[in-house]
Amino acid sequence: MLFFTETLEAIREFMDTGGVVLSTIAAMIFVMWLLILERVLYTLSGYKQYQGELVRRWKTRSERDSWNAEQIRQAYIARAKQKLTVNLPLIATLVALCPLMGLLGTVTGMIEVFDVMAISGSGNARSMASGVSKATIPTMAGMVGALSGVFANTWVQRKTKREIELLEDHLPMDH
Repeated sequence: MLFFTETLEAIREFMDTGGVVLSTIAAMIFVMWLLILERVLYTLSGYKQYQGELVRRWKTRSERDSWNAEQIRQAYIARAKQKLTVNLPLIATLVALCPLMGLLGTVTGMIEVFDVMAISGSGNARSMASGVSKATIPTMAGMVGALSGVFANTWVQRKTKREIELLEDHLPMDH
């Protein structure tokens, strides 16, 4: 229990060091990773059931070589693609916003440094240190969040594309 309390206190101190912008970045990263994990879980488990149902419906069709059959096949593929790509644009948006929010943290931290310099009338390093850390910590957090999100988002997009290609292969036309 003591470890848990100390850990929470350390996290709280870190979040205070970065200011409000760091809290916003943390919330964005949390939401981004929830969406990424949901997509990964759906792609690896839930989608397989849906794909199996589509393939079963296609194979039980008596006629699979007409124009109508091709339209039905294309509709199956489009629906599967739609199910696989849910939230991918939102994930990409959050990935792009992370470094921008980090930049906002840099600007607000530097404003604090300039305020301290204006109030104290000097360039005292000790008085500027908190502003500099408020400037650098959100920047770092935004970049880390964006990098992790880029890698995960790329994997999910590749997996989605591959699953659609596999579905197209599993729904052959009879010619």
